[in-house]
Amino acid sequence: MNFPTKLKVACALLILVVIVTFAHNELNGTSTEGVFMQVMYQIKLLKTENEDLREELKVINKKSKDFPTVKFLAEKDRMRILVTGGAGFVGSHLVDKLMQQGHEVTVVDNFFTGRKRNVEHWLGHENFELLHHDVIQPLYIEVNQIYHLACPASPPHYMYNPIKTIKTSSMGTINMLGLAKRVGATMLLASTSEVYGDPDEHPQKETYWGHVNPIGPRACYDEGKRVAETMCYAYANQEGVNVRIARIFNTYGPRMHMEDGRVVSNFILQALQNKPITVYGDGTQTRSLQYVSDLVNGLMKLMNSKETTPVNLGNPTELTVIGFANTIKKVTNSTSEIVMKDPVTDDPKRRKPDISKAKQMLDWEPVVPLDKGIARTIKYFKNELAQESGNKRNVFLPDEL
Repeated sequence: MNFPTKLKVACALLILVVIVTFAHNELNGTSTEGVFMQVMYQIKLLKTENEDLREELKVINKKSKDFPTVKFLAEKDRMRILVTGGAGFVGSHLVDKLMQQGHEVTVVDNFFTGRKRNVEHWLGHENFELLHHDVIQPLYIEVNQIYHLACPASPPHYMYNPIKTIKTSSMGTINMLGLAKRVGATMLLASTSEVYGDPDEHPQKETYWGHVNPIGPRACYDEGKRVAETMCYAYANQEGVNVRIARIFNTYGPRMHMEDGRVVSNFILQALQNKPITVYGDGTQTRSLQYVSDLVNGLMKLMNSKETTPVNLGNPTELTVIGFANTIKKVTNSTSEIVMKDPVTDDPKRRKPDISKAKQMLDWEPVVPLDKGIARTIKYFKNELAQESGNKRNVFLPDEL
């Protein structure tokens, strides 16, 4: 029963109480003054109930939410899209873009590294559904497209449970390919630059087969993604499943996990807290960093293209790790010292994508400058640290991109 209806009922009850009270007291010979006192008492009770109802309405209004702006799409244009790992760093930004375009989006996540906070601004929207599900178990839903992002992507996370990482890349990918086969959906696999290992070729083209240690500590992730690519093409060739492969290079931005363990999150958090900035090795190893919105645009362009062979998505601008550490120290005005530590096993020495294929086939390349992307990321991590000390939740909304 809504508030206006409850108010009408209360007024009707008041009138009824007055009538009944007068009739009762008329029969019992009660004085007019006594009747008046009883009516005033009933009015006081109803006033209290009315105030309670108003407070209830305030709570209801407070719980109601304003969703980010969503475009309306006609039924013929609106797709049903599944994003596995959709509550994670990259997945949640992809979900934002797909929702804003007006599609129906289902997010599947087991919340190992993903967080509900990353997608909570869509909870309750008619186009959005969130399923707590692990992709190593089969899933039976009806969709038009599948973005398969489910898998821990940072070394501390994928090394935490190597067997589970392998199962996610193998069994999880088989289950999503099986779903794509059953419903006739296109599936995009979020692969990785780690399939190239510690490369002998520089920059890395999609035709390079890689240089991977199959028994090293990173093998659970590197080889897991390589076999996932193999399975995609097995399903494509044998069963006619429509597949896309994105080989993703280092990506950064808001909603990165605090315990991500890679250079961007490590350096920013250490600098903001004036703790030693740790560089593993001599610092001359290189990385290429793309902002998350650039990656999301690339993923969507690849999904909606006809390109079925692997495509590199990354920033071809190459940075040394030591140079990046000094940049972060400078822009955060940190008093941290840079500390050199022993190199990490199988850590790639050089990482730079050749994105000629993405430029030609997708008309895509990164557009967000490093200084702008880093400024947004630093602001996010400042808020992350502040929420711990100030007991205030840090929520990054899509209109902030």
